[in-house]
Amino acid sequence: QVQLVESGGGLVQAGASLMLSCAASGRYFSFNHYDMAWFRQAPGKEREFVAHIRGSDGITYYADSVKGRFFISRDNAKNSVYLQMNSLKPEDTAVYYCGGALYVTAYSQQRSYNYWGQGTQVTVSS
Repeated sequence: QVQLVESGGGLVQAGASLMLSCAASGRYFSFNHYDMAWFRQAPGKEREFVAHIRGSDGITYYADSVKGRFFISRDNAKNSVYLQMNSLKPEDTAVYYCGGALYVTAYSQQRSYNYWGQGTQVTVSS
């Protein structure tokens, strides 16, 4: 079993930056084998893909809506994945979730991830 805990959310003004963190833990758990992702869910909307980072080689993928503004990274020594969010917009307001799974292929699909955190709220005011 793998536990994921997000942190770093908050209330910021449009144009600001914020960095989210996701700490992973578990017994017999090799974090570097896990592909990790960030998703978000705004009120009244479905959870949507934000960014993904592969465990094997660190290759990253982004949703078009955040490309060039958000950056996902990981520190395998700390069992953590991060989401640096720059130039935040009001439409980025959502609960952000960290997801993980071994060797994901369909990285933008929720069903590809079998471990999820509880989420952290990000609110961007105009």
